Amino acid sequence: MANRLAKATSPYLLQHADNPVDWWEWGDDAFEEARRRDVPVLLSVGYAACHWCHVMAHESFEDEKVARYLNEHFVPVKVDREERPDVDAVYMESVQALTGQGGWPMTAFLTPDGRPFYAGTYFPPSPRHGMPSFRQVLQAVDEAWTQRRGDVAASAERIAEALGGGARLASGDGPPSATRLDAAVGRLEAELDPVNGGFGGAPKFPPSMVLEFLLRHHARTGEHAALGAVELTAERMARGGLYDQLGGGFARYSVDASWVVPHFEKMLYDNALLLRVYAHLWRATGSALAERVVRETAAFLLRDLRTAEGGFASSLDADSPPEPGAHPVEGAYYVWTPAQLRAELGDEDGAWAAELLGVTAEGTFEHGASTLQLPADPAAPGDATRWGRVRAALFEARRRRPAPGRDDKVVAAWNGLTIAALAEAGALLDEPAWIDAATACADLLVRVHLDDAGRVRRVSRDGVAGGHPGVLEDYADLAEGFLALLAVTGDPAWLSLAEQLLEVVLTSFTDPAGGFFDTGADVTDARLAGLRRPQDPTDNATPSGWSAAAGALLAFAAYTGSSRHREAAESALNIYDALAARAPRFGGWGLAVAEALLAGPVEVAVVGPASDERTAALHATALRGTSPGAVVVAGDPVDPAAGAIPLLRGRDVVGGVPAAYVCRNFVCDLPVTDPEQLAARLPTAQAD
Repeated sequence: MANRLAKATSPYLLQHADNPVDWWEWGDDAFEEARRRDVPVLLSVGYAACHWCHVMAHESFEDEKVARYLNEHFVPVKVDREERPDVDAVYMESVQALTGQGGWPMTAFLTPDGRPFYAGTYFPPSPRHGMPSFRQVLQAVDEAWTQRRGDVAASAERIAEALGGGARLASGDGPPSATRLDAAVGRLEAELDPVNGGFGGAPKFPPSMVLEFLLRHHARTGEHAALGAVELTAERMARGGLYDQLGGGFARYSVDASWVVPHFEKMLYDNALLLRVYAHLWRATGSALAERVVRETAAFLLRDLRTAEGGFASSLDADSPPEPGAHPVEGAYYVWTPAQLRAELGDEDGAWAAELLGVTAEGTFEHGASTLQLPADPAAPGDATRWGRVRAALFEARRRRPAPGRDDKVVAAWNGLTIAALAEAGALLDEPAWIDAATACADLLVRVHLDDAGRVRRVSRDGVAGGHPGVLEDYADLAEGFLALLAVTGDPAWLSLAEQLLEVVLTSFTDPAGGFFDTGADVTDARLAGLRRPQDPTDNATPSGWSAAAGALLAFAAYTGSSRHREAAESALNIYDALAARAPRFGGWGLAVAEALLAGPVEVAVVGPASDERTAALHATALRGTSPGAVVVAGDPVDPAAGAIPLLRGRDVVGGVPAAYVCRNFVCDLPVTDPEQLAARLPTAQAD
């Protein structure tokens, strides 16, 4: 019999709709029920592609005895962290405070007023490796609640005080200086894995925002080591098992330091961010590998994650559907044995493919299977053609396997990142279909996620918006995506929409003490507000809302000349002065925005009829410029719509010929009409 989650829209919650656990969604009703029964709330937080969430569900939440005990002694509440990042953020802090680490599934025990008093992550069905079983945890918590209520209250008070104190980084006196950014790069170079790329040891996550910072630093300063760190990391990731050598796209992270064995779920945000990184690397170096990764990753996004409505789904699961009566199998869709290669390709091609792709008899994963790697491109004459044929055959063979599930909810922030990546990559590699896909996605977001006042709904599914309000990253990343569309299409509607979003950021998310909160003033959950209004400037798997807002505000100021938006961006960047000194790996996007601030950012206005090939040539040249955070727009000065874009106002063709103006703070050099002249005018890095 289905439980309350059967009415949910979240695919993650729907995964638990047939559990014997009597789940509630987060909301007043659940906490009122806990108050009425005088029992704690069990809060379980996860997401649809989470492998260990599936494991705990199969081991515990599908167990009738565990469910019976849980239902009797608790009010169980399920939360999709991707729908409610605010709930996840606050209670994850309590997990980290109590255990020193975090992760999903997150398990927290709350009083009926929402205060946590005990928390952890995954609990096994029986004691294991020093961990208590989930049943033991439930019994211990129930015993404490019924027999030692004073201890529970004291624990809840201590945690609430710790959360309310909200350890906040001290801000600098201003945005990071050139000297501070140089020091941040030096620290990153010291932390770089010189063999495998990336930073630190296992598990190793794609450092997308740090790579963007290093690319921008190289573009501004010419420092070769910064570019070298990007090239090394990008190549090692793209040649390892982290990257899908058959279908394109990246897995969420590598469980080892060498990028060999991934945690197999594929997240939209990772692939959007990495698509942009590799496109910018190609722009800077012309790397054939970077171009291949861009094309394959864009193809993956459009083939596997695009929804019928034109948005992009959140993720693909790590697990493949099981045989009847069995549990799902992690990675089964992606791994191969030598025998499987021979069966699909024949003995000769199978042996060749095994050697090329690192598939061994011992295996690099589990049960003798291997992830596919491509340590080097085939070099012998004819081998590139052979690899193309083998790759296509293996891809088609893999499509016959049970495919991982797809979480098809559309998250505003992650779609904003995808819009920006596809728009920029499409313009750089002359793929108008990618720009069309970005535009269609943006149209969906405007139609479904935004109201007339510029307020954002966090998620939609099947073209219907959910009830959860957007958080800061939704507004900021959507504004970033809309401004990227402005750059490649010249449509002033995207500037107007970005302005609406950023107005909400400035009026509803701004912290009077500096920076931003992650939730709007009028939509912050009262239960969370009693603990702490979420606020975090550090990057995680995506740019923080704080740094994303700074970037969008700075770009908007460059397009419009708005001192209000520029000053807000500068103020927000103050905190990254401290992060640059102490932990640049956790502030990559804020540091990337600081590079743009130091560079101007440069503003390029291209004027001329859209149908004129000379206008298109100037526009393409401007978009290929590498100056950090440069903004570009093209428009026809005789078109009244162009007047809606302040950067185009007062700019005209020269002698009837399309022209380009290179400006800083709306002060422009003399216009040029030749693409080579424009390329020479665009700022280039100084040699280090």
